[in-house]
Amino acid sequence: MRMKPFPVALLMILSGCAQISGVAPVGPGAVGARGERPPAPPAPPAEIAAIVSAPPPSGGARTADQFDTTTEEQRAAATAAPTGGEERLGEVVASLGDPTEPGLWIKTTLVDEQRSGRLEYPDSGQSAVVELRPLDADGGAQVSLAAMRLLEAPLTDLPTLIVYGN
Repeated sequence: MRMKPFPVALLMILSGCAQISGVAPVGPGAVGARGERPPAPPAPPAEIAAIVSAPPPSGGARTADQFDTTTEEQRAAATAAPTGGEERLGEVVASLGDPTEPGLWIKTTLVDEQRSGRLEYPDSGQSAVVELRPLDADGGAQVSLAAMRLLEAPLTDLPTLIVYGN
């Protein structure tokens, strides 16, 4: 039986794809082609560290509750009424960030250095104290799972959030 040239060529191309090396794996805890992990973000600003810091989720985390490692006390402190002294930095369209990065944070192009701040989600009327992290790339803001949950923002949507800096 004789094979047609197209299927043979396709099989050769696909088998070559399996031989590609140096492709970085993707996902929680992924290690790069040279065995290094992505750098950890710097410690949050001291004035909000106790509110926004949380331990990493366990390796077996599968649900939003398992990935969100903030405590009840942290959530209460983060959603307390603002005390003033902040400036409105702007509005961003945000997506859910890496759920394996714990704590309350947003990565945004509205800041060029790490600082404390607050997010407000007008659709729910909720706000939360967060760590503002600079976003090195173009594109929409990324928000931690814990912050999205406090804001009552849909995890699969692209909510418009108001960002305030202290």
